[in-house]
Amino acid sequence: MTASPSTPALSTDAAQALRPHAEQTYAAELEALAKADDRQRPPGWQLSPWAVTQYLLGTTLDDGTEITPKYIGARRVVEIAVATLATDRALLLIGVPGTAKTWLSEHLAAAISGDSTLLVQGTAGTSEEAVRYGWNYARLLAEGPSEAAMVPSPVMTAMARGSIGRIEELTRMPSDVQDGLITVLSEKALPVSELGIEVQARRGFNIIATANDRDRGVNDLSSALRRRFNTVVLPVPDSAEDEVRIVTQRVEQLGRSLELPEVPASLAEIRRVVTVFRELRSGMTEDNGTKVKSPSGTLSTAEAISVITNGIALAAHFGDGVLRPADVAAGIQGAVVQDRVSDGVVWREYLETVARGREGWDEFYRACREVGA
Repeated sequence: MTASPSTPALSTDAAQALRPHAEQTYAAELEALAKADDRQRPPGWQLSPWAVTQYLLGTTLDDGTEITPKYIGARRVVEIAVATLATDRALLLIGVPGTAKTWLSEHLAAAISGDSTLLVQGTAGTSEEAVRYGWNYARLLAEGPSEAAMVPSPVMTAMARGSIGRIEELTRMPSDVQDGLITVLSEKALPVSELGIEVQARRGFNIIATANDRDRGVNDLSSALRRRFNTVVLPVPDSAEDEVRIVTQRVEQLGRSLELPEVPASLAEIRRVVTVFRELRSGMTEDNGTKVKSPSGTLSTAEAISVITNGIALAAHFGDGVLRPADVAAGIQGAVVQDRVSDGVVWREYLETVARGREGWDEFYRACREVGA
């Protein structure tokens, strides 16, 4: 198909992509690591487990190449995840929303296979074909069952290539669809009964799945399927400083990707947003002096990143180019107040009992009151 001026091409150049894949964004880092990596690599891996860990946690190579940290957290968590993928067990990343499950999954696949795109998005409507295979029904009717008429799932494609397949929100998928993975993970093969054949996984194949702590009870994994996974729990950032680092780094990356006008990311405002979210999540102020109520929302690190990024856009396009409390006030309120009645009470109480009397928060308090007026 030739694209007309009014019909954009279906394929997108990485430089023009709104959000390039990890292997595109960090291609230079992955290449430098591959050249410097002299350690043993598992079959099918592009880097050794040591190099994958360095890619995720950041380092400086002997030639001076700076490898930026992709995950800020406990080193042991990353090491366990990488070591699991070097075995025959699949990896299940569990955590509350915003703990970088998807982010870590993508970067693990990019570093190990050079391809993070073999992805199944779990929803209540995900069908068995999404994890097994489907059919091109036009060819099926015209020619009958054949390999040419078969449409492989991302999981089957990962098996055939010896790559990492990714499954997002595993527990949101119906139980019968989940259990379709048991044969794949135990036998490392996928039968195609219509053709009397099977696809055997090549070396290097494995699965990374993610699940949300808050989805427990939605579609719990069967014991048979759970045994096929090694589960790694991703915690919320241990300290406020770690969370500030994560937010600062991601805001800078997003600003470059979106080509937002230059607005210095005020560390004071980032720290304030992180403080508000952490205090409301924990139900206690950072000095342990005042108990506060927690809202119904998650107030994750990802939401803090969104609040700051939106604030920068406001400051750049409608302000004076400096990130101020008024630029983040609406974003914070939107994240906190998911239910106008119950969360509204929580937010107003926090403003009056904590923000109002806190030193240096006068402008923030006034901006939040104006938004909520």
